[in-house]
Amino acid sequence: MEEPFLYTFLALVILLPISMLFLKARKRHKNLPPSPPSYPVIGHLHLLKIPLHRTLLGLSQKYGPVFSLRFGSRRLVVLSSPSVVEECFTKNDVVLANRPPLLISKHIGYNSTTVSTAPYGDHWRNLRRIAAIEIFSAGRLKMFLGIRRDETKRLLTKLYSHSQQAGDNFAKVELKSMFSELTFNIIMRMVAGKRYYGEGVTDEEEAVEFRKIVKEAAASAGVANPGDFFPILNWFGKDGYEKRVLLLAGTDTSSVTLEWALSNLLNHPHVLKKAKQELDAQVGEQHLLEEQDLSKLHYLQSIISETLRLYPAAPLLLPHYSSDDCTIGGYDVPRDTIVLVNAWAIHRDPNLWDVAESFKPERFEMGEGEAHILMPFGIGRRACPGAGFAQRVVGLTLGSLIQCFEWDSTGKKVDMTEGKGLTMPKAVPLEAMCKARPIMNAVLSEAIQN
Repeated sequence: MEEPFLYTFLALVILLPISMLFLKARKRHKNLPPSPPSYPVIGHLHLLKIPLHRTLLGLSQKYGPVFSLRFGSRRLVVLSSPSVVEECFTKNDVVLANRPPLLISKHIGYNSTTVSTAPYGDHWRNLRRIAAIEIFSAGRLKMFLGIRRDETKRLLTKLYSHSQQAGDNFAKVELKSMFSELTFNIIMRMVAGKRYYGEGVTDEEEAVEFRKIVKEAAASAGVANPGDFFPILNWFGKDGYEKRVLLLAGTDTSSVTLEWALSNLLNHPHVLKKAKQELDAQVGEQHLLEEQDLSKLHYLQSIISETLRLYPAAPLLLPHYSSDDCTIGGYDVPRDTIVLVNAWAIHRDPNLWDVAESFKPERFEMGEGEAHILMPFGIGRRACPGAGFAQRVVGLTLGSLIQCFEWDSTGKKVDMTEGKGLTMPKAVPLEAMCKARPIMNAVLSEAIQN
């Protein structure tokens, strides 16, 4: 009889203080955002289904554009209204400039000291200044232009070799891995001066290890760690989640955006045809597209904007963390609350966008995009500092693919199902049919000369 009594006593000792704190917090904050019914201890974890942004959209339709959830010991507030988001990152921009202390930030973010994971303060401001001047300034981006151009040509050459093997027919190619190689090699050549994918790898053993680390880290980045919401679990089983988290670059967002963009073009041949006509008229068929040509390609930019609207690489953006009590949309939001912005839901709101679920690049030519918030790279002072770099990579690559190849689907519509992961990858990797256009001869002759 002593053992059950001991367990009951321990449960009371642990749960009673937690209950007291919870009741005290509710009493202090009388006007909390609406919340679904919850279970003891686990809160609302039973409601979570993948993909999370779709689950949160369903909850917002029932509980409103500002609602709260509790995952174990953590409180979250989810925002799904552009007016509320705008209020947050004007009136409460400093209060919400922190990032939540998560285990993935500790390991991937070097103990939360990187520009994307560091708490708001002098250290973060210094990192942001360095990034803006030394990495993402116009001068620095221009300095690395040769790397972006070279990696794009390598991609085109690889596709051309597949096309040649098919003769006069279209060649079937798998593009997910090619886009990943492109973006990772661009970043690694900028940072480390070496390639880790494809030809030109100087240390194959190091490259294999690097690719393994990146693959495992990317998989872990999209999986919530239970210990983040139930801290007591971090006392047990640390060899599982923690060992899987090592290194993760921000390049996955560009490769995912390229895959979604080309998938949309294959499912909408009339859009692809119009983009090709613009490239032929503005750039011609005698020389390969250059970055300075992108400003003339308004329809191509509209295609990219529409892709980012429907398929933002971070559908919930990066989480924010309240450093003090504040009000959002008229509701009390306590200190130490995780704030999520459902950008995916806002980008597809039928009250904001005409035929919101349709892929319609023309909406940006008609100014519809200027009338509403488009936030694929975040908003406020913690917005992604690499937005300009990503737009250059995606614009140059996508434009070059359209200019240099004829494209077709593999006989059926491209599957647009969303997969699991932080950056909303496609569930089914993109495969397409391609055939080289005559301009590839100019590309190859230029490569031989260099």
